[in-house]
Amino acid sequence: MSEPDRNDDRPLALVTGASSGIGYELAREFAEHGYDLLVNAEDDRLHQAARHLRENGAEVRAVQADLRQAAGVDRLVEAAAGLPVEVAVLNAGVGQGGAFADTDLDDDLAVIDLNVVSTVRLAKPLLRHMLGRGTGRLAFTSSIAATMPGPFQPVYNASKSFVQSFAEALRNEVKDSGVTVTVFMPGPTDTDFFRRADMGDTRIGTSDKDDPADVARQAFDAITKGRAKTVTGSLKTKAQGLANKVLPDSAKAAAHRSMAKPGTAGEDDAGARGR
Repeated sequence: MSEPDRNDDRPLALVTGASSGIGYELAREFAEHGYDLLVNAEDDRLHQAARHLRENGAEVRAVQADLRQAAGVDRLVEAAAGLPVEVAVLNAGVGQGGAFADTDLDDDLAVIDLNVVSTVRLAKPLLRHMLGRGTGRLAFTSSIAATMPGPFQPVYNASKSFVQSFAEALRNEVKDSGVTVTVFMPGPTDTDFFRRADMGDTRIGTSDKDDPADVARQAFDAITKGRAKTVTGSLKTKAQGLANKVLPDSAKAAAHRSMAKPGTAGEDDAGARGR
């Protein structure tokens, strides 16, 4: 599918989860740096986001589709077909808080469908297209959560561990191709994530969070420079990323528990060491 009114002199970036939060801020970074956009989200806010993004002079095509469904993924793939996608950022993701024994199975599977299944379904045609052109940048939003077990958020953390491993494996596969693969790892960020994950009564849900615009700027820099991976956000988040390289899983699980267990909102810092 072609885009007849696109200025082919401008590179094209695809960003999923672009109606708000990190995804919107990433799309804005690309628009401000001379990219046209193909943006996706499942909610109606996408169209308002697209209008704001056009204020930066970008041609913006908005594809409203639920990537938890195969039909939604197919719709986005069809929209991208034939377009010279230079950068693709697979950012859409969702979480689910609560003890695994208590959460609804359908909610857990929705996390896997969006964070894992749609990532694989989208990455394959996008990567094939980039390899065929001999150029391109494929990027994934992982999380600092990928580096630790996640009590009271077990499926989400595991899904981000998948994304992390998947992205790093793809980078190795295509290392001599002209295509780069980047994975960036935000910490707790001021977005809709914790509300949608039903984590409003948790310590992490009510704690101070990183600015999504700061996260996006750092991610944009890593993507456009072709870096392998980076922890994005505040100095606190970066310090946690370093600590997680050396802490045993048992310690990281205990720290995560103290932040994500329901009913911990408002507790003091004693014994809590972040997500």
